[in-house]
Amino acid sequence: MYTTRTTRTVRTFYSDGRGPPKVQTKTYTYGDDSGGSSVNGGVNFGGGGGRFQIRIGGAREDGTDQPSFSVPAFSQRPQVIGRSTRKEKKDPFSGVINQSYDVIKKKCLEEGCLFEDPEFEAEDSSIFFSRAPPRPFEWKRPHEICDNPVFISDGASRFDVQQGELGDCWLLAAVASLTVNQRLFAKVVPPDQTFEDGYCGMFRFHFWRQGEWVEVVVDDRLPTYYGQLTFMHSLDKNEFWSALLEKAYAKLEGSYESLKGGSTCEAMVDFTGGVSEFFDLRKAPPNLFSIMLKASQRGSLMGCSIDADPNQLEARLANGLVMGHAYSITSVLLMDIETPNMSGKIPMVRVRNPWGNEAEWKGRWSDQSREWSLIPDSQKEEMGLTFDDDGEFWMSFDDFSKNFEKLEICNLGPDSLEEEELDGKKRWEGHTENGEWIPRVNAGGCRNYLDTFWTNPQYRVTLTDPDDDDDDDLCTMLVGVLQKDRRKKRKEGLDMLTIGYVIYKIPEGTGEGPLPLDFFKYNASCAKSNSFINMREVCTRHKLSPGQYCIIPSTFEPHHAGNYLLRLYTERKSHTQEMDEETGIIEDQGTKPKPKPSGSTQQVSGKKISPPRDINFTRPEALEFLTKALREIPPPTDEEQEQEQALKSSFRRVAGEDLEIDAYELRDILNAVFTREFSFDGFSLETCRSMVAMHDGDLSGKLGFDEFKVLWADLRRWKGVFKEYDRDKSGKLSSYELRSALHASGFRLSNRTFSALVMRYSSKDGQVEFGDFILCAIRMKTMLASFKNIDVDNSGHAAFDLDGFIQTVMYS
Repeated sequence: MYTTRTTRTVRTFYSDGRGPPKVQTKTYTYGDDSGGSSVNGGVNFGGGGGRFQIRIGGAREDGTDQPSFSVPAFSQRPQVIGRSTRKEKKDPFSGVINQSYDVIKKKCLEEGCLFEDPEFEAEDSSIFFSRAPPRPFEWKRPHEICDNPVFISDGASRFDVQQGELGDCWLLAAVASLTVNQRLFAKVVPPDQTFEDGYCGMFRFHFWRQGEWVEVVVDDRLPTYYGQLTFMHSLDKNEFWSALLEKAYAKLEGSYESLKGGSTCEAMVDFTGGVSEFFDLRKAPPNLFSIMLKASQRGSLMGCSIDADPNQLEARLANGLVMGHAYSITSVLLMDIETPNMSGKIPMVRVRNPWGNEAEWKGRWSDQSREWSLIPDSQKEEMGLTFDDDGEFWMSFDDFSKNFEKLEICNLGPDSLEEEELDGKKRWEGHTENGEWIPRVNAGGCRNYLDTFWTNPQYRVTLTDPDDDDDDDLCTMLVGVLQKDRRKKRKEGLDMLTIGYVIYKIPEGTGEGPLPLDFFKYNASCAKSNSFINMREVCTRHKLSPGQYCIIPSTFEPHHAGNYLLRLYTERKSHTQEMDEETGIIEDQGTKPKPKPSGSTQQVSGKKISPPRDINFTRPEALEFLTKALREIPPPTDEEQEQEQALKSSFRRVAGEDLEIDAYELRDILNAVFTREFSFDGFSLETCRSMVAMHDGDLSGKLGFDEFKVLWADLRRWKGVFKEYDRDKSGKLSSYELRSALHASGFRLSNRTFSALVMRYSSKDGQVEFGDFILCAIRMKTMLASFKNIDVDNSGHAAFDLDGFIQTVMYS
């Protein structure tokens, strides 16, 4: 067990409404000698002595606690085996998702105390992160606000969602939509919670967070002012599920202020795990009402809005609608109408303003409008029609599409419908990929930045069968790219990235690795996201013919760091994988394959080649095999012939009678030549030691002339490649070009290996100097030779003892 000890003082303002606010001060101490925590002037949470201890970790087989840290399996960033990472420390959700409702409740009931959440304190910083509060808030539990608090009163409904002082109407619109689907609501808001039996001051909620469902627990202390709830609340003064749900969501995002401004679909996705679609009603497809009607019948959540007036916050229009305000759609149907003059069905949409007041639509089919006199009372009752000032109103679809400008639909994901609820409907076939944009490595930006665009993560999707009911034999594919953690990190000064994606058709016969730069120079995309936009998720529906496609998610501009979740939904099964290649040696595209040795894998241009299985390589033999497998060395130029003669003379002069040189002597020989050709400080002693180690199988620390000739051939090849890619003659390569340069040198790199090389050999501004490029190539060749020497069966695995491992890694 491990402990830490920190102390923090919290000032809480409260008032009984009969005078100036009072101040209560509490000092919290986390981690005492017993590993627990204490509070001076409040409830104790600690180890022994009636305190309560919360740990992040698991339990040993004997039942005792132990800290437990695991590396997320979905991270694209390479993680060095056996070394700790900062992922857990930087994960903004680590404390939230490691709290156990059952454990905390059991301990609180045993100790007879009410839960006070250490992960979301009842203090000002949990409300605002950018400024001081405009007034002194008092945190109160429900039984301090009213006499008979209840969690849910007479079932949850959309009228339980009333907006407070926070600008999170987008969240309220999503919550109101959630209440329409009672099964989904019960999944997010477990209804078996109460202020009576088993009450311990704690409530739990479930949210879909970036690919998985998580449980979020909160204490029931809520911000109030003069005894009234400040933020979201119910119409019934003693009902608290909506206020506590908002608090749990604020905890998940870091603070109440983090909820200001957003998209209704963002919260809808977090309540369902579904995938969202966005429609511009000014450019709506002709079958939009059919899409909305099917979505409503399938329990999808929907929201709508009008673009904001830049000169006025939530400006009210003459028709009663509010600009820049999020509404929820609670019903879509075809309404029967029968009159002496007309009969038929009218497309209708029911909309709700989360303010829950008289701010409603004033046009046709609004409350008390004369059109309702044409509808029989029985049908009105069946529709649940009311004419109260409750924020809810009906519109004809025609008026809806003319007066609103944006529509958001959250389609329920593959796991949203239970088997008994399918009723003949088909699930989406879904696939997810977690990834990361890493500056200097694969944060290449959009197609406008062609030189770096191709370095973005690439995913191969294979569509096999067209949709069952598609007359054109096309496949429906819904693509969503969701950026992670950005709302939570607002307090760090980060905001939403501008993101999108592009789709390319992959020609038949294309290899497994990422598509190169030249492909994008000469091939146009076949589909893309509607736009690059600074929203949490971009999603678009596509109709594509069967075949293979490359999907490239990216930020708009290059060099922006971020984590993302790629989600693909199709009506028929499909196959998706990241486009990657195995680390190894490749044969030059311009040379003919040589006859393969007995027992080796086939040497096909552009494919990985492997050493003969029946030969137990020594290190020099492995180097010889790799040298032959690498790109053919062009004939030396006149200048290089002169350099070679000068090197021979220098070698014999420096080597002495034993005809061997060490790293110090090698440095003097090479720098006398290369500092004339490149503007750099010369090869460092570290680089020259690696050159010696590459050929030094007997640990003599020296090179003979034959080994020196092989080294010189490598340096000629790598020097030529460096010049080819150093287009501006700066003596440096961009880190984004490193992969192409190493490919041209004969190395094939997996995404993990390439990321590691960039971090190791590039500068902080993403530049690779000539000396670092040579050192990188030398060590790649050395490590590959060492690995192949052990992996004689070409299994892709090599077993090292400790001394052999240290020797291989350290002497390279």
